[in-house]
Amino acid sequence: MTWLWRPASPKRTLRRPDVRAIDMPDRTVFRSLANLGIAGNACLKRITSAPNATDTAVIRAFAGIPALLEQAPALILCGRTLDCECLLGPIDHPFHVSIRGGRIIDLTPAPVLMRTWRFSYRASPAAWAEYWQPAPRPGWHDLLALTKREEATLEGDLHPFMTHLQYFKDVLALPRLQHSVVPA
Repeated sequence: MTWLWRPASPKRTLRRPDVRAIDMPDRTVFRSLANLGIAGNACLKRITSAPNATDTAVIRAFAGIPALLEQAPALILCGRTLDCECLLGPIDHPFHVSIRGGRIIDLTPAPVLMRTWRFSYRASPAAWAEYWQPAPRPGWHDLLALTKREEATLEGDLHPFMTHLQYFKDVLALPRLQHSVVPA
C-alpha cells in the first residue's frame, strides 16, 4: 500500500522564525525577520520619513483635482458611466474619492473610519512629482509605468479602474497642466 501522505514524525519540529540579536554595548536588541514581512525595509523607511515640501505640494495638488476636473467637461463626459469609491494619492496620505457620473463629488483625506473603497492607486510623492512634470521622463509618464517601476501600488477590485483606465490617466494628469505645481 502506498501512502499519499506521511504522518508527522515526533522528531520533526516546527520551524521558528529567524531571530537575530544585535549586540549593543549596554543591551541586546532582538529583531525578528519574520515580522518584517514582504515590505520590510520599505515600511521602516516610511515610518521614519518626515514630510517635506514635495509631500505638501503633492497633497495640495490632489486637493485641487476636483476643481480642475470641473473645468474639463469632455473628461467628465468620458467618465459618465463611472460610479465608484476609491483610494487615490500619495502612499502616506491618500484620499478617499467618491466619483459619480464622472464627477468627483467627495475628496476626503484618509484615514476615515469604516469607509470602503473598491480599488486603491497610491504612489510615492516623488513619483507624483515626476508624473506631473510638463514632459515626464520615460517610465514616469504613465500610471501603469509607475506600478512597473514599483513606485506605485494598485490594489483591490481592478475592474472599475481598468474599464475606465483612460479616464483615470487623464484625471490624475490634470495637475500636469499647472507647470509649477510640484517641485522636481
